Amino acid sequence: MILTSQAQYLLPITKHEPTQQFYTTLDIGTTVKSPLNLLLDLGTNLTWLNCHQLQSLTSLHTIACDSDSCKVIPGNGCNENSCLYQQPNPLGSENITGHVVQDAASFSTTDGGNFLSQVSLRIFTFSCAYNLQDVSPPVDGVLSLSPGSSSFTKQVTSDFNVIPKLALCLPSYGTGRFYVAGVYYIIPPFDNSTNQIPKTLTPMRTDSGDYLISVQSIYVDGTPLTLNPNLLLGGVGAKLSTVVPYTVLHTDIYNALAQSFTLKAEAMGISKVASVAPFKDCFDAQNVAGKDMTGPNVPKIEFGLPGKTGEVTWGFYGANTMVKVSEMVMCLAFYDGGMNPNDWIVIGTHQLQEYLLEFDLSTSTFAFSDSLLLHSTTCSSISPS
Repeated sequence: MILTSQAQYLLPITKHEPTQQFYTTLDIGTTVKSPLNLLLDLGTNLTWLNCHQLQSLTSLHTIACDSDSCKVIPGNGCNENSCLYQQPNPLGSENITGHVVQDAASFSTTDGGNFLSQVSLRIFTFSCAYNLQDVSPPVDGVLSLSPGSSSFTKQVTSDFNVIPKLALCLPSYGTGRFYVAGVYYIIPPFDNSTNQIPKTLTPMRTDSGDYLISVQSIYVDGTPLTLNPNLLLGGVGAKLSTVVPYTVLHTDIYNALAQSFTLKAEAMGISKVASVAPFKDCFDAQNVAGKDMTGPNVPKIEFGLPGKTGEVTWGFYGANTMVKVSEMVMCLAFYDGGMNPNDWIVIGTHQLQEYLLEFDLSTSTFAFSDSLLLHSTTCSSISPS
């Protein structure tokens, strides 16, 4: 199969501050189009939405149980020959069940950062979900970005015959960028000529239906954490999440990180203060000696990952490691996930903000930029017209 590698598709990412959720907008429908805000989720297998928000149902088609469209969805079910699908709900504890349907979905395409036209995924398979008590405005459902065959990204790349990859630039404010089959990443001052966004590559696994990278070591201001030798031996599979707000760590990893960070912070004159739920380790914001483009001046945290010729590091600065809970207090923006979590490390959105992140299923690699804040730019920077 020959892939049209120079085509790419760009959708906006909006951050909803009250919930710390990130969503994009799709137009659903053929003649009458309904703009719906859908939460970005790297772990959802099939897009689901509240079909009561659709302005017209005339172009909506129910999928039969014995159809190929139903059979290709893992774990599908039936209700009077209507295809059903049940999957975990990233917004709540109960699973989401819904009728599998098809309609058109429209979004924009770009060439080197320039808007070209609206394009339409003529046949978009998704679920009209039930039990929607966990869905509240401005979100109308969840957009599937998983590596599964029924995800939105897989449907787009298969239908348009383009490279099976996606890229996210989650904004800390304003409007970010969501690329499907991204080739050109133009975020001023970066362009696609001599000044490209530098990226670091590491292997990526998708066998569990999630995007996983291997964390071999963790550093605080260059000092490796002291951990149980078996804990990070060979690398812990760290899941990347666009719905978990703050990185969640196994208790042993969290305690080691918090202890090392506190020692380094105290050496910088930053005092520890009482915890503020849900955060465990908090500090006197007035003791922090200044703030620069990467946030408050606090110890740098790095994840050591496998690279082509050895270990590479992914660095996180104050804007991504701290959260200000009051004028006087800032806290370490990580959660203690307990002793028996499903995943020992889940990297959340507070840490992912203001990085360009590329998930390439054609090469099984994950690529990440430096913090864009280091280059005096952000995911919401506007290209000059």
